[in-house]
Amino acid sequence: MLLTTTETIPGHTYEILGLVRGSTVQCKNFGHDFFAGLQNLVGGEMDSYTDLMNESREVATRRMSREAQALGADAIVGVRYNSSEIAQGAAEVMAYGTAVRLV
Repeated sequence: MLLTTTETIPGHTYEILGLVRGSTVQCKNFGHDFFAGLQNLVGGEMDSYTDLMNESREVATRRMSREAQALGADAIVGVRYNSSEIAQGAAEVMAYGTAVRLV
């Protein structure tokens, strides 16, 4: 499955199949919060949160790709990511784009 943030695939024409998306909700845990709080005191990157968000984007991307495959897509154009806090300590990561079939 070809994924691109561009609106077109140079040199290809395609049929638009529709919007596809994938999402996941991840919660922080006490261990992450405790060590992130310590990291906040000394500064620098909060590696545990970076890893959590990277994993969340991967899960959302896989779910979006599965939805596109179910439509018979060859690619997803205009891929975007969004994240938002939906409850205290819980964030949703969403991947979305337009599923297309190359012609």
